[in-house]
Amino acid sequence: MTVQLLSPEGMFQPVPYHHVSIATGSRHVHVAGQIARDAEGKPVATGDLTGQVVQALRNTARGLAGAGADFTDVVRLRFFATRWSPEKMDDFMAGIAQATDELGIPQPLPPVSLIGVDYLFEPDVLVEVEAFAVLD
Repeated sequence: MTVQLLSPEGMFQPVPYHHVSIATGSRHVHVAGQIARDAEGKPVATGDLTGQVVQALRNTARGLAGAGADFTDVVRLRFFATRWSPEKMDDFMAGIAQATDELGIPQPLPPVSLIGVDYLFEPDVLVEVEAFAVLD
């Protein structure tokens, strides 16, 4: 296995992700800028944070697959969410849960960051995903 995920004793528990990932391998895969767009670039789930999280993770899965990887190879996920507030967490986590079931994303997740931003590159984009994976 190229990726080992762990949450050492003494770190805040439980969380829906691991705090630490250790990866070995020579191929690094970076998938960036994944948003809620279909293959033609048309918006998906406009105004729906849950739906946009799911679509952005679907696109992330496609990017990983294109490099010969999947979510079991991911050492870190980073999310950017527009106009973030704690009240949005339930909708965000609902998208994670739906995508996890659909895409077979391991649970707990690899280390994850959720960063609130004022806006992303287009006004309808509520969330953007970056994934970092390591392969042998």
